[in-house]
Amino acid sequence: MPLGVLAVVLLFACDSSETDDPGAPSAAGPLHDRLPDSHAAPREQPPGPPPWFEDRAAEAGLLFTHHSGHDASTDPERFLMPEIMGGGAALLDADGDGRLDVYLVQGGTWGAAPTEQPGNQLFRNLGELRFEDVTATSGADDRGYGMGATAGDLDNDGDVDLYVTNVGGNALLLNDGGGHFADVTGPSGAGDPGWGTSTAALDHDQDGDLDLFVVNYLDWSAAGELTCHNELGQLDYCSPQNYESAARDVLLENDGAAVFRDVSEASGIASAPGTGLGVGCADFDGDGWIDIFVANDGMPDALWKNGGDGRFENIALLAGCAVDHSGRSKAGMGVAVSDVNDDGRPDLIVCNLDRQADSFFLNQGGWFRDETPRAGLAVRSRAFTRFGMGLRDFDLDGHLDLFQANGRVTRRAKLYTDDPYAEPDLLQRGIGADGHAGPPRFEALATADGTRQPPALTGRAAAFGDLDDDGRIDIVVVNRDGPTRLLHNVTGTGGGWVGFRVLDAHGRDALGATVTLRTRAGEEARERMLTRDVRAASSYLASHDARVHFGLGARPVAPDAAPVREVTVSWVDGTVETFGDRDTGRYHVLRAGQGEPLR
Repeated sequence: MPLGVLAVVLLFACDSSETDDPGAPSAAGPLHDRLPDSHAAPREQPPGPPPWFEDRAAEAGLLFTHHSGHDASTDPERFLMPEIMGGGAALLDADGDGRLDVYLVQGGTWGAAPTEQPGNQLFRNLGELRFEDVTATSGADDRGYGMGATAGDLDNDGDVDLYVTNVGGNALLLNDGGGHFADVTGPSGAGDPGWGTSTAALDHDQDGDLDLFVVNYLDWSAAGELTCHNELGQLDYCSPQNYESAARDVLLENDGAAVFRDVSEASGIASAPGTGLGVGCADFDGDGWIDIFVANDGMPDALWKNGGDGRFENIALLAGCAVDHSGRSKAGMGVAVSDVNDDGRPDLIVCNLDRQADSFFLNQGGWFRDETPRAGLAVRSRAFTRFGMGLRDFDLDGHLDLFQANGRVTRRAKLYTDDPYAEPDLLQRGIGADGHAGPPRFEALATADGTRQPPALTGRAAAFGDLDDDGRIDIVVVNRDGPTRLLHNVTGTGGGWVGFRVLDAHGRDALGATVTLRTRAGEEARERMLTRDVRAASSYLASHDARVHFGLGARPVAPDAAPVREVTVSWVDGTVETFGDRDTGRYHVLRAGQGEPLR
């Protein structure tokens, strides 16, 4: 057999080893057949189920096109690795008017002067799902070769600031409260010079101010770029394994006034370099200290256990979340963190390269069990390369759903559009556990990404938040070398919901706090205790609406019963307060010190 044919046979033989979900359609089955193919003749679409989302970016004024800098027409042999990885997004209330604004991170042209780069853009939310580009007057147009961003009040003045990751020097932008930002990177000490990807603000030492964790990808330079070919024999982007240059992640400790000290060495974070792309922070073992999970591309993932003394230890292998159930390291990209099975413990889903299943790690109390096959996630997404992702209750039925933004990193034989890296995004509906014995399950929708006819773009960041305050979670998706999508949630109002803005003593979003409540809403007769963390950073290169959102199902079981009872907040410093019962269908403010202390 010719070597080329043999290689293809072996590739598909190895690829079949992960089809361990007998109840799910294969990658070449019904779901795959419904997706657009650029080589197929157009066909009339039969009436389908109601869409979950409609793309409103153009009519809303959210006009942003990402530019990677790659130009095949002028330099067909130039494939610089950063070009295939961006861009990012952050949802934040930049001007303090109570509405979520949108910050979008631009790439650029590698090697161009900052004045020649297009710069990041800030869009002010005018209400009623309308946006205005206020970049020119905001001071937020950082012009590094951008990757991602996170939002948080880093100087404890009550205003949400921005930290932007770049290839070769990050940026800290402090907010004056009116949506105007000042670049204080130099005096702050926060300008890590590596290739930053995802980043998170967290109070790792419980001192009342937010520190910064920066995920770095590769020790890379354009001068040392490699020449690589894809499986079609064409010049293309390299795999990170070609470089053998894993980078150390960085922990920046805040002195309280947005001046940072690099404690990566002292904390132990620098002891295990990786090819980091995604991050998720939570108290995974229930000891009262926030831990850090990092998804590494082609290497074992890392779980940094917070010792409470300024030291971290990577316990991912012992905890069962470094590799999948068969012992394989995957191409970890995006990270979703939430309590999927209502046991009060944060679970993990990590998305990966095409031909690799997602990894669904169910928290067993500080250690994890890989439940990917039983959850229905072992096959359905394997046709795609997934990046941005999130667990949210989009249809308000009381179960978390899973959205993934997809786009290739090398070209394949099958094309969806003229863009060889484009793929449709994917939405999977949460359907709860099969009885009480198994894990929660997910099922793919007939409409792939929840819209009528999903376009194929090269998805990267996916940021989640209620952009029009109607109680339904919307999505902003940034596409490499393509337009940004604003997926407006149109699932209807049949399900109940409640949301909370959780503020600490400084008046900032209490990132890392946990909200629990009891409800009998929905079709289930048993009372449920629901848990959500106050979290901005997760997904990929993204920062989200920090408000805590609960879908509650169709209606209360008992008409005279309070639909939401015993709302409790566990604060980062270990104190716990109860805020009693709350009405549904609105957002409430929960402020530290205004509840009834429990401990």
